[in-house]
Amino acid sequence: MADISVTAASVQKTASTLWALGIAGATITAGQPVYADATDSGKLKLADADVLATSKAVGIALHGAASGQPLQYATGGTLTFNAALTAGEVYVVSTTAGGIAPAADMGSGDFVTVLGIGTSTAVLKIGVIQSAVAKA
Repeated sequence: MADISVTAASVQKTASTLWALGIAGATITAGQPVYADATDSGKLKLADADVLATSKAVGIALHGAASGQPLQYATGGTLTFNAALTAGEVYVVSTTAGGIAPAADMGSGDFVTVLGIGTSTAVLKIGVIQSAVAKA
């Protein structure tokens, strides 16, 4: 499998979405997982499973933002996507910066951060778990 194909305009909060606010440290699009860069005043940047520091996602962007702009991101509850998900599938931070992948796509040496579980083809139940562990 490959990263899910997210249509930014389809990323929508639901009544149960928990969210936080930060400042973007890069150009970010709705639906991309973000991490807080400790070396850059906690600015939000695209999460990437290739490196421990960048794998530690804090949530999923709810809208687009350029570097320096405020960014709202989902931290829990549910989030609606386009029909890109599979019910029952666990989704993680991808090895492509800002990507979301099925957990089965993780390879040896990739740092695993769970983003959530698909509850239908369009809804992700968010449960961010930063394992800080590379897959064996």
